[in-house]
Amino acid sequence: MALYSGVSLNIPDTSKPRVVIIGGGFGGLYAAHKIDTEKFQVVLFDKRNYHTFQPLLYQVATAGLQADAIAGPLRTALQKKKDFHFRLLRVLSIDPDNNRISTSIGHLHYDYLIVANGCKSNFYGNKLMETYAFPMKSIPDALNLRSQLMQTFEAASVINDPERLAKLLSIVIVGGGPTGVETAGALAELRKKVLPKDYPGIDFSQMRIYLVQSGDNLLAGMSEKATKYAYKDLDKMGIEIILNAKVTNYDGAVAELSNGQKINTRTVIWSAGVMGDIIRGLKPEWVDHNKLIVDEYCKVKGSNNIYAIGDISFQQSEKYPQGLPGVAQPAIQMGKYVAKNLWKFHKNENAAPFRYFDKGSLATIGRGKAVCQLPNNKTFTGWIAWSVWAFIHIAFLVNFKNRIKVFLTWMWDYFTYDSGNRLIIRPYIRSNDEAAKRLIEENGY
Repeated sequence: MALYSGVSLNIPDTSKPRVVIIGGGFGGLYAAHKIDTEKFQVVLFDKRNYHTFQPLLYQVATAGLQADAIAGPLRTALQKKKDFHFRLLRVLSIDPDNNRISTSIGHLHYDYLIVANGCKSNFYGNKLMETYAFPMKSIPDALNLRSQLMQTFEAASVINDPERLAKLLSIVIVGGGPTGVETAGALAELRKKVLPKDYPGIDFSQMRIYLVQSGDNLLAGMSEKATKYAYKDLDKMGIEIILNAKVTNYDGAVAELSNGQKINTRTVIWSAGVMGDIIRGLKPEWVDHNKLIVDEYCKVKGSNNIYAIGDISFQQSEKYPQGLPGVAQPAIQMGKYVAKNLWKFHKNENAAPFRYFDKGSLATIGRGKAVCQLPNNKTFTGWIAWSVWAFIHIAFLVNFKNRIKVFLTWMWDYFTYDSGNRLIIRPYIRSNDEAAKRLIEENGY
């Protein structure tokens, strides 16, 4: 970051304990909101200057929403906090023995550290997959995928070769969790209602959407009723669901599956796995399942003053032997818990251990189609579940402006079947993707 060459972090000295939060996702944002800045100085680090509402990234990728509808500036969200300081930077390493963080701009000492930098896509060591598949963990990822999809349809509009056309109109989604299911449903609705109007020369009955799941059902972890409903509706929408199979390799042209099937495709969407983004310097014995092991107080086991919340944390219990679910609610609740009890921890006073309260699970499949599973495992589906899903997602957006944008966009789309965000603002091509370069040269787009 040459822009900051020779510049310090410029954090004012303080007589209060300094709390540094790494990551402005759900956990980091709620922790920063709730920490009492009369007692602590709060510093938030993030490599982006905005909070992303990740559950709706798939709608940005599939042209349902603009990126700014699901993102809000971190400075704006926390501007009323006194003695709060945000810095746009990358954290390079942590020195837990000396309570010091090294960043792309400079160094800073902390009294308490809250690690909330989340997860990154896990390609299980497959470098080809990492190069050519499209992850969906950030807004740049979603915009890259949107550009890829729109460029693909533009290319398809000028191709007469049936084999090449079939390859362009085949999309493979890897992972049958909520992100994969929701992305598949959104693409199916685009194929049916939107794309034929944009590209009347393309026969979209030839467009094939594959959803590949390694297990024997979709939406693993949800009730049998929910998984069956999701399968039935996606099947009706023309999604080709492949269970008990993995995409073992993808070279930008052919997706190879563990069942021996090969799919010619230019677009593979990766929503199959994540891994903790462990920062250099944190001790190896603190890590398990590529996450930071935390105790019942969300403190990293073995550390004195480091807490981990959200996706980067691994808190094991009898109910959750594999750790808490990788969704927003655990991160939000952990962020609030640490913020509320940090003064007690500082004063060595007793605090009640953290207990995660499962508020249920939601997934949408399409217009008026969704599943909602309550904490008691009672499940309901259809339009009512879709309405609950929409209300909850709007309610948890970062600010009022975002809520209005999303609500109005959804209402317009619902009544007009017109997703109006199909702009190729920045044509997508990987710098190391020679196959994509050749495709562009061959097809002139």
